[in-house]
Amino acid sequence: MNIRAQVSTVFHLDKCIGCHTCSIACKNLWTDRKGTEYMWWNNVETKPGTGYPTKWEDQEQYKGGWERSGSQLQLKMGGRAGALGKIFHNPDLPTIDDYYEPFTFKYGDLTSAPAGDDQPTARPISMISGKPMKIEAGPNWDDDLSGSNIYAANDPGVVKLTAEEQQQLFAIEKMVFFHMPRKCNHCLNAGCVASCPSGAIYKRGEDGIVLINQDKCRGWRMCVSGCPYKKTYYGWTSGKSEKCILCYPRQEAGEAPACFQSCVGRIRYLGVLLYDADRIEATAMKEDGELAAAQREMILDPHDPAIQAAALKAGIAEEVLAAAQKSPTYKFVKEWGIALPLHPEFRTLPMLFYVPPLLPVLSVANQGAQKLAEDFFTTLENARLPMQYLAGLFAGGNVEEVKAVYRRLIAVRMQRRSASVGDMADAEVAKARETAAISPEQVEAIYRMTSLTTIKERIVIPSMLRDQAIEAGIDPETHKQEMGFGKRQPAKRRW
Repeated sequence: MNIRAQVSTVFHLDKCIGCHTCSIACKNLWTDRKGTEYMWWNNVETKPGTGYPTKWEDQEQYKGGWERSGSQLQLKMGGRAGALGKIFHNPDLPTIDDYYEPFTFKYGDLTSAPAGDDQPTARPISMISGKPMKIEAGPNWDDDLSGSNIYAANDPGVVKLTAEEQQQLFAIEKMVFFHMPRKCNHCLNAGCVASCPSGAIYKRGEDGIVLINQDKCRGWRMCVSGCPYKKTYYGWTSGKSEKCILCYPRQEAGEAPACFQSCVGRIRYLGVLLYDADRIEATAMKEDGELAAAQREMILDPHDPAIQAAALKAGIAEEVLAAAQKSPTYKFVKEWGIALPLHPEFRTLPMLFYVPPLLPVLSVANQGAQKLAEDFFTTLENARLPMQYLAGLFAGGNVEEVKAVYRRLIAVRMQRRSASVGDMADAEVAKARETAAISPEQVEAIYRMTSLTTIKERIVIPSMLRDQAIEAGIDPETHKQEMGFGKRQPAKRRW
């Protein structure tokens, strides 16, 4: 057993209001430089929709992630040797049109226009060429058009649905969408790390955060192809690749990442998971529908004395072990089993998990509260969002995996409705819990974690990561300079 610690995250999609405050916080902090205008390390997509960059989920087009080849895993884009042949022409890269050409407006035309009868206008201009342009796309461009035959109908997940399921999704009286924030998943089996020919991308040993060494990066962009989530970007002025760093300078100072700190809906949870690194390859080799459960099995119980002893022997500090025991991500993913990885079939073992949106799960008007427990399976099969679509997003196509999550979420809703409204019989609530295999105590714990927690309960950061780096002989300030983030004043100690 090779126990390691990983800072992981959970996004609760039922709580996301699509305000994009997280994206703006990240943009202002990390990507407000020339050459990074089109980069959104954190973005909020509207699903069903084609996403950002366009159709990023279609790996037949982009060749990201891993695939099984006999008894081995290999990159879908080919090995490092094959990647060298694509350095000067890589047909699998997204183009600027798949993102959007960054633009601004000639505001000077408004302020310096001479007096006249005509209303002056500020024409859009490209931030790359500086020339006038026609705006045809932008960040979160599909926000107001989700469900349309332009974006939702071209969602790679929707295309795979049957004609009947698509008709159910696009029926005007059932029109539905949800917001899905995305950032780098800091995967255990990261495709970007494996695809980089120069070895510039690595996982930090103390917390598993995936970083790009700006001194070693040669701008070959194989990492852009290798990442199936398209969360590495090429800086067109620096000639280097960049990506989300999970605000590790903030974490080293005991602060939450910027997108977590600014989240209006409080949908974001951060904590430490312990996992067995020896099981990475075997887990990634599972069948598509088994991957979500297999990844959950890799996560170890930090309350188990045997695991604690093995973790300490492996060099994991007591402070990290204590943080793992209080980790909200452990509760969501392992203990309650209501958070799932995004597209586990990419086989990168992502460490960002999602609680699927319950929305209203009902789609039949005459299904009253009293029918919830009685018609559990019928209700799920007639959900406003087809179970097959959600399974394609979060469970490698395994519908039963998603149904198990929804049964627990409905049980929570029913028990809380019974407590607050009092219009549901105890027998119905008990039947819902029995069907979902969840206890009353777990229901209350889920309710508290999703509704009543403070930021210190939602975001549990090991307070000793900075100390651990110093003890290992690594100067955090020098590390930041090596990563290309410049000299900073020492962060204020919070512990």
